[in-house]
Amino acid sequence: MSLTINLYYTGKNGSARRFMEEMESSGIADRIRQEEGNERYDYFFPANNPETVLLIDRWADQAAIDRHHASPMMQELAQLREKYDLHMKVERYISADEPSSDDKFIRK
Repeated sequence: MSLTINLYYTGKNGSARRFMEEMESSGIADRIRQEEGNERYDYFFPANNPETVLLIDRWADQAAIDRHHASPMMQELAQLREKYDLHMKVERYISADEPSSDDKFIRK
């Protein structure tokens, strides 16, 4: 059972995109990707909102997220969010390991 967290970072005048670029160029994003239990850490850009960056962040379980939140990287991340004056909206999903009736609508 994985936990997926969608984080929408919203700013002004391109600040969310600059935040993402600094997360990547500074190596913070790669260090998070290497953390035990991290399964995904990818940024996307909503087509209808150029001032928002979507982070899809997936972890093996709650213990992995808790370890991540207790890591020194969280302070670095918080400083960057403050630097770029970002506001956040968070969605949290628990993956289902069971087959879904939606499978017939998915083209593979």
